[in-house]
Order: sequence, then structure tokens, then C-alpha cells
Amino acid sequence: MKYVLVTGGVVSGLGKGVTASSIGVVLKACGLRVTSIKIDPYLNTDAGTMSPFEHGEVFVLDDGGEVDLDLGNYERFLDVTLTRDNNITTGKIYQSVLERERKGDYLGKTVQVVPHITDAIKEWIQRVANIPVDGNNEPADVCVIELGGTVGDIESMPFIEALRQLSFTVGKENFCLIHVSLIPVLGVVGEQPLLENTKEKLSQFCHVPAENILNVHDVPNIWHVPLLLRALLHACIACSMKPAIDWIAASDLEDESAKSTPEAHASAWKTLKSASCVLVPGGFGDRGIGGMILAAKYARENNVPYLGICLGMQISVIEFARSVLGWEDANSEEFDEKASNLVIKFMPEGSRTHMGNTMRLGSRKTLFKTPHCVTSKLYHNSRFVDERHRHRYEVNPNLVNALEDGGLKFVGRDESGERMEILELPGHPYYVGVQFHPEFKSRPGRASAPFLGLILAATNQLEGYLKTDQNGS
Repeated sequence: MKYVLVTGGVVSGLGKGVTASSIGVVLKACGLRVTSIKIDPYLNTDAGTMSPFEHGEVFVLDDGGEVDLDLGNYERFLDVTLTRDNNITTGKIYQSVLERERKGDYLGKTVQVVPHITDAIKEWIQRVANIPVDGNNEPADVCVIELGGTVGDIESMPFIEALRQLSFTVGKENFCLIHVSLIPVLGVVGEQPLLENTKEKLSQFCHVPAENILNVHDVPNIWHVPLLLRALLHACIACSMKPAIDWIAASDLEDESAKSTPEAHASAWKTLKSASCVLVPGGFGDRGIGGMILAAKYARENNVPYLGICLGMQISVIEFARSVLGWEDANSEEFDEKASNLVIKFMPEGSRTHMGNTMRLGSRKTLFKTPHCVTSKLYHNSRFVDERHRHRYEVNPNLVNALEDGGLKFVGRDESGERMEILELPGHPYYVGVQFHPEFKSRPGRASAPFLGLILAATNQLEGYLKTDQNGS
């Protein structure tokens, strides 16, 4: 096994993840099989309880692991399926060492950062690096490791020491270090390519050959775009189009906004009414819920293609119950526990006391009730699909019959038949809600079916596509 370690300096957010992913692609293009490991030095055991505003979006793996978004980059670039163990955190390492200490594995020893924590890090890396991730039963040829944060951070030190030891263990011919750093340009001249004399100076002080110092300047790229928009990008690529995406703050659509921020309110509604399709993504909490419901109502009543993901699906159920069935107080238990018509309920197996790793997570099977629904056709008439989940609320199974009698159809359900996974509104150009997160398994060359359907419907190509696809051409 050969290892490539990518570290960062000066500041975080320089693009270590994109660099690591790109290196993996280059190695794969050379005929090598590649796996990846992301090290996050924070004390959290995983990213599940962290705010997207602070850390970025959470990515969910097949096994239910809630991990850093960089693992999503690895999966897409390399077309591999990773596990929760491909994301190492300080919390996981210390937890594993303390569990071993309690069992007596270190009996008689004083447990210390060196050698016990560093040994645990090395053992974890070498174990995970040898797990096949590309469908082949053999281990990969190369493991690309990204060390999060910046070199010099206190929390990174045990990992740097462990990786230093690992480099000697495997030998210099099997270990390559790539350091991503910032070369600032003072003044207003803007960013310049790295000059030769600058490379020579860096080489002299860093003991790195000048020919090994590469200039990677800033360029516009998709990695500045939120995860959900990339899923959309894949669908547009499949349709030979480039997406034009407008974000709408859901709270700006609400009536209160018309009074407090009338310009933002007017702009939000203008943007919504000019959209060719509407997407309401997943999320948590009650901020902007009223605006999301208004967006779903607008799309439903005006035949605008709509896709609701996770919370977005639940929003469409609430809106339908209120507007079509006349249940004015229809709501989710997440937003109003006392509502008389709780169309969205807390899952019975969920925990109300612990937040981390207590949701319905990972790859789950969804069975189609009928092959004649739009989503089944988009999935090429599959009898079932496996998609990744991340939720703790679901459609209330006791109210499904009433919702279906009113015209909303739940065309996809879990294996028990009690958990609603996909909804459609017959007669609408494209009104689809999915409880799972299809963006997690989308690939640039293999667009996710619900997103593809949304783009096709928005461009009046859906009907023709489905006819062509059914004919097998």
C-alpha cells in the first residue's frame, strides 16, 4: 500500500479536499485503484451534530455514517463507496483508546498520547486503507489521506506525529507528502503565478526541490457551490444544459417579511414566479417553514415542476393537507407538537434525548407500489431503489389514506409499507417529494433520477424522455 498525505498551512479552506480528490483522479487515470481517508482533528465523534454554517454540509454514506463533505467529493471524483471509518476524528480515536483502556488492554500501563493515541491512529489508517471501496475484493493500490485544519493546530499534533511515524514504517518509497499552502500577494495587483525566485526561496527554507513546488491559482469551480447544487449540475449535464440557479431565503416569502423587509419580500416572490422549477431541500428547525410552504403551494397550483427533498417532501405534505384537505392546523411534530393534525410525526425508534447518530441514516430500500409512476420510470422501471437517508421525522402513517383520498399519492414506501418514501401528485407536470437524499449518490456521469426528472420537466422534455427510455433507445 502506498500513501499520499495532503496537509494544509496558513489558513483552512485552501482546497485540500479538492486537491486530494484531484490527485486520486490522476492516480486512477494512471490505472491505479484508489481509496481515501479524511482526518478531522475536532473532538466530535462525527459531523452529525455540527451546524452547516460552521462546518459545511453533512454528507451521509451508505452505512449511515455522517461525515465531512470532503468524503462526498472523494466518492464522486473516484466513483467509490466509502464507510464511516474512512472519516477519522479525534473523538473516534480517543473513544476507541478509552474503550480499550476500560477493557484492560493497557493493564499496568500509563495511557499516553505517545504511543497509545498515535498507535491507534496508525492502526486505524492501515486497517481502513486495505478495505476495498470500488466493488473489487482486493485492497486499493494507493490511499490518499487528507489531514483537516492547518499544520500547527494543537488538535492536529497527535495526527502529525502518527503520520510521521507511519512514513518511516512504510518507507519513503511508499509515502508522499503534499502540502497545500497560501502564498499571499500584497497590494492591489491581484494574484500572480508563483515566480521562479519565489520558488527558489521556498525551496531553500523548506527543503523542498524547486521543481516540486507547484502553483495552483484560484479558478472558478464547482467546489464553491453547495452540495445540493452539484446534484442539480449533474442533472443539467445529462440534459446538455448549464443551470441558472437563484437562491430564495424562504423567510422572505412570508407575510411578515412584506411588512419588515418589503423589498426583499417583493424580490423573493419575483424570483419564485420567474423560476422554471422549484426545489425545497432538506433541513432542520422551524426557520423559514412558512415560506417553504408558500413555495410548495405556488408550485402545486401553478403547475411549476417541484422537487422536495426530506424536509421538502414533508413541506409538500403539510401544504397539501392545509390547502386541499382543509386541515388548517396541519403541521409537523417538529414545529408544533400540539397541532391536532400532525401529518409529520417523530419516528418511533428515534431518541428524544440524544442528537448524535440517532436519526434514520444510510442506505435504505424503497419499493415502488406501481411501475406506472413517474419516479419509477426515471429509475428505469426498477422494482426498488437504494438511496441514503438522514431524518428523524416522517409522514404520519395513520393519515396516509386521507391524504391519498385527497389526491396525493405515495408511490414509494419502505419494506414494511408503513414508511412513506416518495410522493407524486398525478396530473401535475412534475410534483415529487422524496424522504431520502438523492444528491448523496449523484455522480457527474450518472445523474440522480429525481433531479433529472426536475430538469427535464422544467424544460418540457420529461414526457419525450420517458417515452424514449421505455423503448430502450
